[in-house]
Amino acid sequence: MRPPLDLQIIGDFVAISWDDGAQDIISGEKLRERSPSAENLGEVDILGQRWGGDGPRQFPGVSVQSLTRIGNYAVTFVFSDGHRTGIYSWDYLHNLAREAE
Repeated sequence: MRPPLDLQIIGDFVAISWDDGAQDIISGEKLRERSPSAENLGEVDILGQRWGGDGPRQFPGVSVQSLTRIGNYAVTFVFSDGHRTGIYSWDYLHNLAREAE
């Protein structure tokens, strides 16, 4: 997927303008709940043991403080609760925006 034309923090939301003309708005809470980080998804060590990964939880009132594009393939967010490790590919972000709230 191609990168969005524009990506902005507007209040408690992130607004995305895609190259096909589509526009999406995703809440900071939803982005935090669905962070594709090891904290949310867990990770497997070299012995096959899973660590972390409590899965999606609720983060009421959490907002996006800043965002950083990662090359042409993803973005990362810094949240008001200090979380900053999820890497959101454009495909993941696009699919997340299409999910029903």
